Amino acid sequence: MSTVKFLTQNFGAYDVNSIGSYMKIGGFNALRKAVNMEPSAISDLIAAVKVKGRGGAEYDMGRKLSQARAVVGENKIVICNADEGETTTFKDRELIKNDPFNLIEALIIVGYAVGATDGYIYMRSEYACYRPVILNAIRQAKSYGFLGENILGKGFDFNIHLYSGAGAYVCGEGTALIRSIEGKAGRPRMKPPFIKQSGAFARPTCLCNVESLSLVPHLLMDDQEFYARLGSGDSIGSKLISVAGNVNRPGVFEIAFGTTVREIIYDLAGGVQKNRAIRLIQFGGASGKVADASVLDTPYTYEGLRGAGVMVGSGGMLIIDERTSVLDFLLMNQEFFSEESCGQCTPCREGNLHIKIILDKLAEGKATDEDIRQMKKIAQVMSVSSLCGLGETAQNSLLSAMKVFPSVFQPGGKNK
Repeated sequence: MSTVKFLTQNFGAYDVNSIGSYMKIGGFNALRKAVNMEPSAISDLIAAVKVKGRGGAEYDMGRKLSQARAVVGENKIVICNADEGETTTFKDRELIKNDPFNLIEALIIVGYAVGATDGYIYMRSEYACYRPVILNAIRQAKSYGFLGENILGKGFDFNIHLYSGAGAYVCGEGTALIRSIEGKAGRPRMKPPFIKQSGAFARPTCLCNVESLSLVPHLLMDDQEFYARLGSGDSIGSKLISVAGNVNRPGVFEIAFGTTVREIIYDLAGGVQKNRAIRLIQFGGASGKVADASVLDTPYTYEGLRGAGVMVGSGGMLIIDERTSVLDFLLMNQEFFSEESCGQCTPCREGNLHIKIILDKLAEGKATDEDIRQMKKIAQVMSVSSLCGLGETAQNSLLSAMKVFPSVFQPGGKNK
């Protein structure tokens, strides 16, 4: 089993500090092509290969760009979400580190496609070491006329600004991220208005993930339709995945959709350490659902994973072996969400607190049937009534574990 090189084709192929080096391998040719196309043709091309948002929400990207372009308003904004706060997810970091000029080019192209005048890259604080790389790429792109006024003589004006977060997981959510950019506390807000109509600084805003954006220049230059020949059905092309946990070779891999979970773990990631048995696999980061080893022969596709009760999400995969109990894993996950909840809405604030209390009782062998019923009810209420995606998905791991490992959730089921 081998990886593919579509999104990662530039990795190691140029000096990431030199725009000249990037241009020698065809850099900014996609932008030159884009500004000679109708903006709608760009979103149509992305829609044709069914690109779904790579940040976790899986929203159709072609549709997102079409909707953003259709909004009437001046001084539109495109935001690149480089917060990547989801645990076990680090694939965007590799794109920033290994192909920064492609990300800049992608943001400019999407700005043109939706009629924006400004782009913002919102980068998580833990990626501060990559700020000089991005700032250098922005500066050089501007000096070569790819940013600023009248880009490539087409009357298109666009500038890019870099912002850093302060390490809050909730700022991966669109409205919280926007408030952080505006200098406010990074807390989600109610919708509507949707950010495509009134986002950053009350301007129409289109928000995209790093990986979603990074695909755009490659798709524009894919005359041989290599990407479209990968995968099938609703899962066309390739996907960057982050594999972490008890495997021999954790890392980031670009796979063709349809690769099985078994091939990912045992071929690409080198198998489980010391050939131990798999206890569980979590898909899509801390907010993702869990499965047991019965999913190993499931194809890694949107529909395949959904049928197995999990989802692609952010592209993270956490493999946990038999040394860790299901309860210990859930307690660790719950500690994360109890810490990261912004506390603004009652379901998430109180729900995370009470679920942690009941999980502690369960781990001590003191939970009653009523405790377990209440825990499940609280988790279900959180999933439908929380203000943002953090509260809505915080208990995905718990609710899925209750289905996959029912024996753990019995009174006296200590540390199973």
